[in-house]
Amino acid sequence: MDEQPPIIPAETRFFYPNRMGRILLQSTEDVLGRGGLLALLKIANLYHYTSGLPPNNLDKKFPFEDVGALMQGIDLLYGPRGGRGIALRIGRVSFRYGLYEFGQVLGISDLTVRLLPWSIKFNRGANSLADLFNQFSDQVVRLEDTPDILYWNIERCPLCWGRDLNEPRCFAATGLLEESMIWLSGGKSYQVEQTDCYAAGDSRCTFTIEKKPLD
Repeated sequence: MDEQPPIIPAETRFFYPNRMGRILLQSTEDVLGRGGLLALLKIANLYHYTSGLPPNNLDKKFPFEDVGALMQGIDLLYGPRGGRGIALRIGRVSFRYGLYEFGQVLGISDLTVRLLPWSIKFNRGANSLADLFNQFSDQVVRLEDTPDILYWNIERCPLCWGRDLNEPRCFAATGLLEESMIWLSGGKSYQVEQTDCYAAGDSRCTFTIEKKPLD
């Protein structure tokens, strides 16, 4: 069933900073190519980005409904299975762009940090990434830590904003978290899985990050 972009009352609107929106669109173009991005923007009814990217600043003017519409458009254009793979790749590329644009703010790109024991580096990296979203955007991230699993809870999630889903589909966040673990660990892969999704009727979007590497 096709979804229609939601109409969001002004008083309930939330935003990414322009820089995060720019990273998302740049990453999408890297994955799909220029023609693919333009086709996606058309099907997502996001024509206002066809003439150029948002400015590279921290003004909170990239609305959550545009993020949700972009993710919805990926599923409409490529289907559920193809859309999953595309969104995962976009998330991974977004982390690489984000590390370049926000690395100094994150404080995890210094050699001294990368030489820390894994348990310390893991927690510091996860908390720094959560703080980045909480500080600069209207996305709300809360962490729950256990000996074996870190729960990454997005309590206000732009990726499924305004959507009505029957299963978790915030795959761009999964890809971003997977890539962050690879970078922090120096090349090891960790299992990341979305277990709950607000757009599918849950109270928040929850991702589990296994602390034991896959390889």
